[in-house]
This record gives sequence, C-alpha cells and structure tokens, in this order.
Amino acid sequence: MEEPAAHALTPPPDYPWATRTVTVGPDGVARCAWGVEGDPLYRGYHDEEWGRPSRDEGHLFEMLVLEGAQAGLSWSTILKKREGYRRAFAGFDPLVVAGFGDGDVARLLGDAGIVRNRLKIESAIANARAVLALGESGALVDLLWGFVGAVALDRRPANLGGLPAETPESRAMSRELKRRGFRFVGPTVCYAFMQAVGLVNDHIVGCAAGEEIRRAP
Repeated sequence: MEEPAAHALTPPPDYPWATRTVTVGPDGVARCAWGVEGDPLYRGYHDEEWGRPSRDEGHLFEMLVLEGAQAGLSWSTILKKREGYRRAFAGFDPLVVAGFGDGDVARLLGDAGIVRNRLKIESAIANARAVLALGESGALVDLLWGFVGAVALDRRPANLGGLPAETPESRAMSRELKRRGFRFVGPTVCYAFMQAVGLVNDHIVGCAAGEEIRRAP
C-alpha cells in the first residue's frame, strides 16, 4: 500500500502559518497558530488533547484508527466525524471491532458518519485484531511507548514549518506495527499519531498548552 500523504498538522513550508510562532487568540491565550485559526474544533483539540501523553489503551487504539482514516483528508473532516466513528466502531473497543465481519463492513460502507472507504474500514478491523494478538491488556501501551523509551520526546519547535513528516522513531514504529499486522500505519501516519497522543510534544515554544505539558510531572 502506498504511503499516505503527510498529516495536516505537519504542514509544507509554504502554508501561511507554517513559519509563524505562537498566536495569541481573542481570549488572550498563546497557542500554536493552527489552534487559533481555521476550524474552531481545532481549538479544543489543540488545548485539551493534542500532545498530552496518553497511556489509555482504548484512546490509543482510537487514535490509530482515526489517524489512518485521515490519510489524504483534512484533520477537520475526521474531528467532525469522530462521534460517528465512536458509534460505528463500538466505542473503539478492540474486542468488539475485531469480531466485525462482512456484514459489518457493508453496514459501515453505508454509514455517512465515517469515511466510507473500504480499505480504511477493513484496516480498522485488522488493527483491532492486531491489538488482541498482542496478548494481555496494556500490551499496546507498552509497545507504543517503547519507541520513545517510555518518556515523551520534546522537540521544542520554533514553528510548525520545521517539524518533520516522519522520524527514526516513527519509521521504527511503522515497521513493527506492519510486522504485527497493523494497516495504514506508514511513517507519516505514525508520526502524526505520536504527536496526537503525546509520545512527542510538538507544541510551539511559548504555546500555553505545550508549556503546561512540559511542566507536568
């Protein structure tokens, strides 16, 4: 399968806000520029979730599915469909999703609440089965956090334009996840996932959310 396009939050250098530092919003809070401008859903996602370390297996599985679903689309599209995904995929319970069969695939292809792409739907089911194949509860957490030595990376970027689309860690994650049967987990998708779940803090220096994460024990 071809590697999907880079994540929307790792912009090409010609994006209008790619070289900007933090932006102060109407509420007086300094944020990464993408957390202030564009889709208002981004603000809540930026402030409350992106870059915050997660060791919740259900959340990690959810973000693996959503990051794979985002490939080739805007993240705004996925945020707007997130509740639809939660309903369609049983709250992202891997045990339930792993049992989905052809009838469920047909049902999901008719569900306007998600991205109706057969490969992406089938990859979500395959990924649930791959999670179960890891064995005991918590194995996914240990596997994913192992790529950063169990400690979140902090790149302290000056602007988003300098962020990589992939890294040695995301390439290693991609290779291992593919080996274990996961799909839609190319290096760029894996790096976007790492950013999302706090394996790396890529908030711009001076961003209030990023600094809060850096101060956390």
